[in-house]
Amino acid sequence: MSVRLKVLLAQAPLAIALVLVGVLAAGTLRALRQHTDTILKDNYRSILAAERMKDSIERMQDAPRYVLIGAEGEQARVRATAERRRFESELTVQEGNITEPGEGEATQALRSLWIAYQQRFDQFPAITDATAARSFFLAELEPAFAAVKGAVDTILAINQAAMTQKSEQAQQAAGRMNSILLLASVAALLGGGLLSVTLTSRLLQPLGLLTRTVQQIGEGNFDARVGLSGRDELAQLAAHVNALAARLTQYRRSSLGELLLAQQGSQAAIDSLPDPVVVFDVHGGVLNVNRAAEAVLGLTLEAGDGDPLNRVAPPVRATLESVRDHVLGGKGTYTPEGFDNATLIASTNGERYFLPRATPVHADEGGIAGATVIFQDVTRLRRVDELRNDLVATVAHELRTPLTSLRMAIHLCLEQVPGPLTDRQADLLYAGRDDCERLQSIVDELLHLARIQGGQIQLDERPTAPAALVETAIEAHQAAATERHVQLEAAVLPGLSDVAADRERVQLVLGNLLTNAIRHSPPHAMVTVRALPYPDEVRFEVVDAGAGIPEEFHSLVFEKFFRVPGSSPGGTGLGLSIAKEIVEAHGGQIGVESAAGRGSTFWFTLPTAHPIESNASSSAI
Repeated sequence: MSVRLKVLLAQAPLAIALVLVGVLAAGTLRALRQHTDTILKDNYRSILAAERMKDSIERMQDAPRYVLIGAEGEQARVRATAERRRFESELTVQEGNITEPGEGEATQALRSLWIAYQQRFDQFPAITDATAARSFFLAELEPAFAAVKGAVDTILAINQAAMTQKSEQAQQAAGRMNSILLLASVAALLGGGLLSVTLTSRLLQPLGLLTRTVQQIGEGNFDARVGLSGRDELAQLAAHVNALAARLTQYRRSSLGELLLAQQGSQAAIDSLPDPVVVFDVHGGVLNVNRAAEAVLGLTLEAGDGDPLNRVAPPVRATLESVRDHVLGGKGTYTPEGFDNATLIASTNGERYFLPRATPVHADEGGIAGATVIFQDVTRLRRVDELRNDLVATVAHELRTPLTSLRMAIHLCLEQVPGPLTDRQADLLYAGRDDCERLQSIVDELLHLARIQGGQIQLDERPTAPAALVETAIEAHQAAATERHVQLEAAVLPGLSDVAADRERVQLVLGNLLTNAIRHSPPHAMVTVRALPYPDEVRFEVVDAGAGIPEEFHSLVFEKFFRVPGSSPGGTGLGLSIAKEIVEAHGGQIGVESAAGRGSTFWFTLPTAHPIESNASSSAI
């Protein structure tokens, strides 16, 4: 039996357990869906028909009222005719959707009352005397209208009560199914896991023997052998390890053989990599390259005049020297921040983008003995990233028009332009309006971020006083702070130099930081906005007394859509990403200093405005 088959058999109990749990979960979901479908099919359509019938007959009743007061009589009759057809249509729907006890009798009663009301409604226009018409309206038509409306309310109450009862039954069924599913999952996983662990332990016994023997060989005991028999892959591997140990014994007899083996193995290792690899010595000279570096970068170690880097393209040379100096200068591993750090290299397959990465080579005594630079081909990944950003921007742009229409429709409904609302309808519309506003904020931030990353926004950099930036930001957010009972204060040191800033964009940065600080601060806390002098720049800080951010999330808070786990709801996860793009476009830096339970300090820097910058009007992101 092969090792692959043994591994599959060892994992089979877990797979069977997962299949059983999946089947049970599917059955649970199907049962819950049937409960929901029953509610929608049996009751919701009748409730909707009842609401529409009430609306129609109320509009019909307006016609004789307008006639009595002498206003819009003809127009009211036309509207009444349309509402009569609408009422008849919804009544027909109700007659075809009788599902609850007593609903059929209520519907028959409604039909009779509706017929009686229509007869009186048709008699009303024939009465020409105003006094007789008013008497007929109050004595005959108005009671018939009330009777029809009461019958509709009866049907509505029957279906609402039935919907509530079925919903409670569905919740009870869901609770029972969840308990059954949980118990079945625990039992299946425990049983499958126990069987899987037992089978895996038996499978790993030969691997343990093989590992111990290989460890002995690695420590220099080339006389060690693996004692496994059989015809599976492990037995074959044991035979190869024994043969390798025998050959190593032969190589050990010759120091030259050891050196050649080490050199050949090292060269074969880097030649097998598809990405270009360049190895530098401690002095910055090219020590070794692989075949991909020769083919893509044009970098060879052939005899020639001067530094081999002189024979490569200038952009490639600049990248190699920058990354090499970073590592050899003691700054540690070089890791690019994003695709913007990629280098464009022309090849026989067209233009391709390569992202440089570098790690130090350490000597036995612990010092740096050189640097290894790897150029990773990210052409496809860069294109995918561009397509993703374009897709996000396109989707956000296409959402604006329907979202605007939806917001306007909800606004008109809340203003009761189409007609009066019940309290429940108003609550639902207010919730929908809040969600629309939040979605509009997300769309606006997505579009803003897409324009920044696409270089479509121009910075209007002008000399600006740091105190003015801080005061404007505090004034703009004072109302929000007061609503949450949070105090805002400014702490700007006197004598600060002006900064080169686009006031509107910097206010967006301060606004995002202040909004987060206010949202995460407890009531009656203090949020402080500071401006401090730094060499050739000014540092702005927003200090809050919130729950703080654990250190492991400091490097993630400025990424798009990231939100600290357990943080309070609200926000889109885009504000800090937009702030980072704007600050870096100004030539500054942004960061956070925080610890769990100790509040947070978000800071960013802006370069000071030099005299020569007073003549410059703008710069592009």
